[in-house]
Amino acid sequence: MNLKSDIKIAQDTKELPITEIAKKVDLQPDEIELYGNDKAKISWKGINRIKQGKKLGKLILVTSISPTPAGEGKSTITIGLGDAISNQLHKNTLIALREPSMGPVFGLKGGATGGGYAQIIPMEDINLHFTGDMHALTSAIDTLAALVDNYIYQDNSLELDPNRILLKRGIDVNDRTLRKITIGQGSRFNGIEHEASFAITVANELMAILCLATDIDDLKKRIGNMLVGFSVKDEPVYVKDLGFEGAIAALLSTALKPNLVQTLEHTPAIVHGGPFANIAHGANSVIATNTALHLSDYVLTEAGFGADLGGQKFMDFVSNHLDKRPDAVVVVATVRALKYQAEETTDHLDEENIPALEKGFENLKRHMENMAHYGVPVIVLINKFASDTEQELSKLKELVKADGFECEVVSYHDEGSKGGIKAAEKVVELTNKASDFTSVYEPTDSVEEKISKIAHNIYHAKDIEYSDKAKDQLAEIKKMGKDNLPVIMAKTQYSFTDKKSILGAPEDFTLHVKNLALKNGAGFIVVATGSILDMPGLPKHPAALDIDVDNNGKISGLF
Repeated sequence: MNLKSDIKIAQDTKELPITEIAKKVDLQPDEIELYGNDKAKISWKGINRIKQGKKLGKLILVTSISPTPAGEGKSTITIGLGDAISNQLHKNTLIALREPSMGPVFGLKGGATGGGYAQIIPMEDINLHFTGDMHALTSAIDTLAALVDNYIYQDNSLELDPNRILLKRGIDVNDRTLRKITIGQGSRFNGIEHEASFAITVANELMAILCLATDIDDLKKRIGNMLVGFSVKDEPVYVKDLGFEGAIAALLSTALKPNLVQTLEHTPAIVHGGPFANIAHGANSVIATNTALHLSDYVLTEAGFGADLGGQKFMDFVSNHLDKRPDAVVVVATVRALKYQAEETTDHLDEENIPALEKGFENLKRHMENMAHYGVPVIVLINKFASDTEQELSKLKELVKADGFECEVVSYHDEGSKGGIKAAEKVVELTNKASDFTSVYEPTDSVEEKISKIAHNIYHAKDIEYSDKAKDQLAEIKKMGKDNLPVIMAKTQYSFTDKKSILGAPEDFTLHVKNLALKNGAGFIVVATGSILDMPGLPKHPAALDIDVDNNGKISGLF
């Protein structure tokens, strides 16, 4: 089957007015703020009314195997499954997803609105400017940085050390040249000269804060608790010490309201927030998921990258901020990606290779067993590609079921919601099963214990090696009395180890902790392992070379 391009499919679909989508989940006309005909923000009036309701839908978390160049299609499955539950099983359903970052859209990864006949629309808007949330975040990040630098230049009564500022500037662009810069050069009227750096907007702490805040007061409090840096006397300095939290919260007050859109099949979708899962916690906003839970009977959300990153963080951290924990977990896999785990090349993925599939299955096995350890029902959905043979699909189902898990093959990309009705039925059945949620670590565990439990139980590492820098940072965090916070592991998404080239399901390796960063406003400690970049670069052939717009404003080449 030769499908039209994703963008062509999306542009050929007639959208329903967003007011009609709002009616599907009982949102009143004065509870949404329109951004044209096809998107809206849910107002504080609506959010506050919804919070009073006792209704809580079932929560379905979609995660996946380790990502590969062969593709997995996690967002496509989330959207297709949501459409199937909504339109084939006729159940009140909402999908909650992250907003795409424009950096990857113009870089290597491309957009993040699903694919084929399982997409959210308007896909061009969502992948580009949308409702302006990313721009508001970027402005807030850089305004805060400018205010801090101005404070040092004008006053600095707290003796904030310019060389120990931890805040980074932000831009929603992949730009490797901004990873390390020097500012304030030249005349003394240009400010105090010191080194600085940029992180992509979605990797900034303010993004994490936006996605965790429950209202504007909470947003303001979290911003105030952000650690700016240290004084020359080695004292921590927070944003609230400088008095900037109100201004930054004002810049983000509209961005905090979740965005309502729809799928190609007109299932309501809330798209809001987008922290990276290989650096931050990798889930859409808490306010979006909680709102969805009070508006519908079934909520589908996804966690970024593989189950060892977004999945683990969702279960151990994000779910603690939600009105309920997941009722079921979907692990997405593809035959192609599992063969890649064994062959480490994309050259022969179109050829049937049962031995490679069996070897690569170890990656899926690790992920689904990890998710099952949380005590929540788990099902595997195999995202079918045209090159998959019946023998390969049958073998993969056999391997999954032999390990005691439910498994279904779906083709939402090619067929929309009709491409996985049985899978939707099984997922709904799983949400009614009893669960006994158990976290990997206890809140009272030390930082080292939390890292150890994740490394051993999720990654299957044997040893953990701390750099001297990490040891010093850990001592500093303990001195500040912040060592009781949850940990967010920053790690390559391609491997269970901290080396992206080691595929499959390795065991008994050493995990290298390079540094620790206190994100006091977000309420977690980032533990960086291996080499992690919070500012991506562009590839030799960036996706931007294929993107264009005609004189009528019609965009092409996003996919």
